[in-house]
Amino acid sequence: MKELIDIHTVLSTPADMDDYHDDPEAASDSLNLLLHALYSRVDDEIDTASLEKMLQHTWEFWYKEQQLTEIDDDDLSDWVDQLLATWDDSEHETNYE
Repeated sequence: MKELIDIHTVLSTPADMDDYHDDPEAASDSLNLLLHALYSRVDDEIDTASLEKMLQHTWEFWYKEQQLTEIDDDDLSDWVDQLLATWDDSEHETNYE
């Protein structure tokens, strides 16, 4: 149940990206676009643990990615669609708590 997760607690800030990007504000905006897109597209009844894993995976996959700011919004959105189409919790057993 996704309403149990406050997406605003997961969003990045420019300070989170400062060590990895020349333009940390743009990088943070791009990562937040991904996180918002994921949150808005998952089923409302998704298991909370599954959604947490998806959000954490998205963070870990993208926050150090140097080209994050060079990828257009449509391609980032396509990445979210691909993640949702192929997601399998068993492949992401790491406990992020």
